[in-house]
Amino acid sequence: METVSEAELRQVAEEYVLKTYAPSLVLVRGRGSWVWDAGGRRYLDFGTGISVCNLGHCHPRVTRAIRQQATRLMHVSNLFLNEHQPRLAKLIADNSFGGKVFFANSGAEANEGLIKLARRWGAEKGKYHIITMEGSFHGRTLATLAATGQTKYRKGFQPDVVGFSHAAYNDLEAVKAAIRPETAAILVEPVQGEGGVRPAEPEFLRGLRALCDAQGLLLMFDEVQCGMGRTGHLFAYQSYGVTPDAMSMAKALGNGFPIGAFEVQRQFADVFQPGTHASTFGGTPLACAAAIAVLETFAAENVLENCRSSGALLMRRLGELRDRHATVRDVRGLGLMVGVELQDSVAPVMAAARERGLLVLNAGDTVLRLLPPLTVKPREVELAVRRLDQALTACGK
Repeated sequence: METVSEAELRQVAEEYVLKTYAPSLVLVRGRGSWVWDAGGRRYLDFGTGISVCNLGHCHPRVTRAIRQQATRLMHVSNLFLNEHQPRLAKLIADNSFGGKVFFANSGAEANEGLIKLARRWGAEKGKYHIITMEGSFHGRTLATLAATGQTKYRKGFQPDVVGFSHAAYNDLEAVKAAIRPETAAILVEPVQGEGGVRPAEPEFLRGLRALCDAQGLLLMFDEVQCGMGRTGHLFAYQSYGVTPDAMSMAKALGNGFPIGAFEVQRQFADVFQPGTHASTFGGTPLACAAAIAVLETFAAENVLENCRSSGALLMRRLGELRDRHATVRDVRGLGLMVGVELQDSVAPVMAAARERGLLVLNAGDTVLRLLPPLTVKPREVELAVRRLDQALTACGK
């Protein structure tokens, strides 16, 4: 492969790549909790591709599975059965609520599947309306944008797809008030990611479950970002003990290899029939081999236990940070999905942290989002908090 300089690469990107992003670094290598830029500098990665590389970068089990499968069979359409897709579906079902699974390529596609499930299920009853939450984020397609409870993402793409309304998060009475005769389902993130790293209150999710049961509605969870171990359980609903009728997943399911899916309870498995929903690249042998390796790694390497212990350590250290810096308004999260809310913009703090070799994300203008690998080591947690402390101090915060 031809080697080009960072300056040349940026010039080519400027000329040929649509400007939907503003990348600050050129990253060329990763291992575990660390990534390296084109100049050879190393960074502690507390973003992991937006909760994608939950097992760390280039996990050997996943890398080996991808390499082996790439030499055997990469793609067949779903007009044929491949050897890995049923195995992966069973693994997901065995580790969750025992449902049936449809495979896609991304979180947006998985959430589109939930939306289509609700509409297809409710069609004969004249039900199509879906209630989502203010502050939610469900994807960038037109339907998932309409479902997203943040107007900034929908600006310029109106008119919105009809059939959605947004109720206040963690407010059961607001959700009740949003129910209409045509309501088919409620779609909610157990932990809002883009909305500021906001965990649902347990009584809110319990209340939604009871409400859906009483009103005959589907309860659907968007676990694209908060699933796959991020909260300390394989799926976030397990952290609450509230089981949905259907849920989406993606991001970390392939630890960097694109794959998405949604699972439905078996009583709703017949809603889709051949020809009603499809995906050319959904559940290919290569994607499923990667995801199987991910789930096998969770089982073999005590990943969830490490997530819970490292998450507790991170929250303690960030609590101490809050006591030292007046700008830190709140520290919240679940497992290793953590938000640090500041009094004002996080942009200068993110830049200062990057200068000190720490990569973090934002969730809106005033919340730092920390999503380290679930395999992160205690010493890496301590180092990240020290660097964030230094960044806050450097910004006069």
